[in-house]
Amino acid sequence: MSIVRVRSFFFVLKAAVFLASLVLPAGASAQGFSQPSFIRDAEIENYLFDLAAPIYRAARIDPRSISISIVQSSVANAFVAEGMNEFFYTGLLQLTDTPEQLAGVIAHETGHISGGHLIRGKEEMRNASAEALLGTLLAVAAGVASGSSDVAAASAAGGMQIAERGFLRFSRAQEASADVAAGRFLDEAGISSRGMVEFFRKLEGQEMLPEDRQEEYVRTHPLTQDRVDALKRHLETSRAKDAKLPEKFYVMHERMKAKLMGFLQPETALLRYTDNDKRLSARYARAIALYRTGKVDRALALTDALIAQEPSNPFFYELKAQVQFENGRIEEAIANYRKAVELLPDSALLHQAYGHALLEGANGSKNSVRIDLAIQNLIEANRLEPRVPMTWRFLASAWGRKAELSKDGRYAAMATYALAEEAVSSGNDKAAGQLADRAMKGLPKGSTYWLRAQDIKLSTVPEGEGRDSKK
Repeated sequence: MSIVRVRSFFFVLKAAVFLASLVLPAGASAQGFSQPSFIRDAEIENYLFDLAAPIYRAARIDPRSISISIVQSSVANAFVAEGMNEFFYTGLLQLTDTPEQLAGVIAHETGHISGGHLIRGKEEMRNASAEALLGTLLAVAAGVASGSSDVAAASAAGGMQIAERGFLRFSRAQEASADVAAGRFLDEAGISSRGMVEFFRKLEGQEMLPEDRQEEYVRTHPLTQDRVDALKRHLETSRAKDAKLPEKFYVMHERMKAKLMGFLQPETALLRYTDNDKRLSARYARAIALYRTGKVDRALALTDALIAQEPSNPFFYELKAQVQFENGRIEEAIANYRKAVELLPDSALLHQAYGHALLEGANGSKNSVRIDLAIQNLIEANRLEPRVPMTWRFLASAWGRKAELSKDGRYAAMATYALAEEAVSSGNDKAAGQLADRAMKGLPKGSTYWLRAQDIKLSTVPEGEGRDSKK
């Protein structure tokens, strides 16, 4: 698992960002900012996509077109944004007790997508990363609430909680519409809407509390008694009323919650998941929590026991590799990342981690074979998931090392091209255009990378300026 901080972005917000029936809070100020961050974890993301895929198909949406992002935050919330992006806060994931409850939230958010209720960012953000998109949305929320474009520009790294709440809020009519759609999607997917009812029952009575004591999900998704009653009526007539998900989803849900606590609240995890708790999920949480609290040898011993129990589980090898990598045991980490990739070859995150480890393992050496293997894995990570700034940064470093070893200027140009792609993914249009222009001068004209660099350059030229692409 990795935690990715939303960085300060360099782009200037040029377009209005709006939400249908947008409600902004009165008296919002520029105080109270918190810096959001992202959780990237192959295991949790795989679980969310597996759970969500039949819901997307029921909504007549290609699952491959949806991007799911996990925001590290103790509050319970979720929202959808431009470009078919769904954002789930770790607080919400940990609040759900069953996969059906989480499926209900996913179905509801998908109802917003199906109903066209998206929070919209500027056009250029369609191809940017989730990190860049969230930074833009929260910055605009803060700027609109404060009435100051300066606040929006200065706040791109984080969102004012009050402004965020208002900006992400849907109208009651949209909430009811999303509920109806969610019930239909769950029925067609063969998933009981009982979990959706259970989750909303958790939140019943919240609207009677002062706003500062309500769950964030209730603040941004107004929950009325009428909505709860409608969901209960739907459940009673649903053909999937008593359907049960396959056992693997309960296992994955339990492990997701244990993993999140182990990483984000390690001290609490060690108290909750004691040595006497022999469940695999408990031992998983302890292994992670021990690693997070610096007890590396004990963490590795527990992880080895997990691998012995499930030798085909790629995520246990990934955990072992991460612990080793972060404690300077690079060669051992490389071997375990390789095993994880062999077991789950379609994971962009595992290819990225393996490529990064290979790159670190080649530092200070002239091992071109290892550099080539790093490049191969990073290119595969980009093929599987093309909008990840960090992967492009690693690839730029790898191509830079290749240029040093081979003395071939084309690899230096490819490194520059990779930095241009990183800038595109981060929403930094100005830097992307400049880097793409530099890369084109060193790349073979008409080659795949030259053509892509040209596309970046042309797409980032400000309006009114020339678009000479013959350089």
